[in-house]
Formats: sequence, C-alpha cells, structure tokens
Amino acid sequence: MRAFVYAGGEIFPEKIDERPDNGDIKIAADSGYNNAKLFGITPDILIGDFDSLKSLPQDVPEILQVAPEKDCTDTQLAVEKAVQSGAEEITIICGTGGRIDHALSVMAILESLYERHIRGVIVNGQNRIRYLKNNSFILLRSGYKYFSLISADEKVKGVSIEGCKYPLKNKTLERKLQYAISNEVSGNCALISVKKGGIYIIESRDM
Repeated sequence: MRAFVYAGGEIFPEKIDERPDNGDIKIAADSGYNNAKLFGITPDILIGDFDSLKSLPQDVPEILQVAPEKDCTDTQLAVEKAVQSGAEEITIICGTGGRIDHALSVMAILESLYERHIRGVIVNGQNRIRYLKNNSFILLRSGYKYFSLISADEKVKGVSIEGCKYPLKNKTLERKLQYAISNEVSGNCALISVKKGGIYIIESRDM
C-alpha cells in the first residue's frame, strides 16, 4: 500500500507529478491539509497540534489532535501513522519549505523509513529527495534539471555515478565537503551506486 503525507510549507503543485490513486491512504499533518486541498484532495486522516491550522475542517473522516508539547513533529507523527497503516511506500508532499530545521528533520525521516525497508520520497515541486545506503539506484531523466548527492554519514565510500555529465568512480564523499552537487543526467537515466554509507539523492530545478 502507498501513503501520501501532506505537510505544511510552500509547494509548486503544477510541478508535482506524484498523485494518489484509489486505495492509497492520504494523511495531512496540520496545515498540510491546505496543501492537500491545492490538489483537490481531502485527506483520510488529519493529525497535529493544529498550531498552524487554526480551525478544524469538517470534511476529514478522522482527526487526531495531539498536545503542542510533544517529542515528534506533526509530519513525523503523520508518517508514523502511515507506517502503522501498513504503507510500503510513502510520499511526503512538501515539508522542506521555509524553516531549515523542519526540512532537515523531514529528510531524516527518509533514513528511518529506509532502515524499515519502506520506500520514501519527499517532493515539493522544486525538489525531490530520496535516501540510499549501501545500494544502487537508477535515476531516470525527469523534469528536474539537476541532481546532487549529499553525504548523510561522516564518510560515504565507493560512490560511483554513470550516465551523467560529471561521472564518479569509486569515490569517497565526506559530510564536511559536499562536492557532488548540480550534476545532470546525460542520457535516459543515471546509475548511482554506494558501497558503504548513506546519501541523499536530491533532484532539483531552478524556479
């Protein structure tokens, strides 16, 4: 089963291709309800402390209100609800606009999902973010012009990229020196391989 989690923040709906199908669960985190509505979508579940969404909507079947004093963010709670619902793939819409602290915490969710063998992706229309560790990934050419590899660990070893403007072969990326930035897919796809460590694969476009 797939789940779509709608978080708060700025999005570019016309640039987002990821849309739920019948049978996909749709969860909004607080003001993410407004972002869901930009797609004409009514969430199945709304969760949060509602410090951003000032009035509760009447069209959501299930509303879960939590105390403002909590250990997890609303987006983290929404993702965990998706996991508990049996989601094997989770798309987080937004969660990266505005505050950097929220953006980093949402990106870290991808690591947690990966460790639980759940596919995760974050999209806001300008960026699409995935996480990869000790594995390979085929990145298809898309409407995103650039892609970057960001080291999530102190050192990421055996990094190779084929089918791109700036190839790498068995290189080491360091968290303190992020140099694998603004690459471009040169053909139909690029092959990204990592022998040891975790990276964020970030597709982006100028707006």
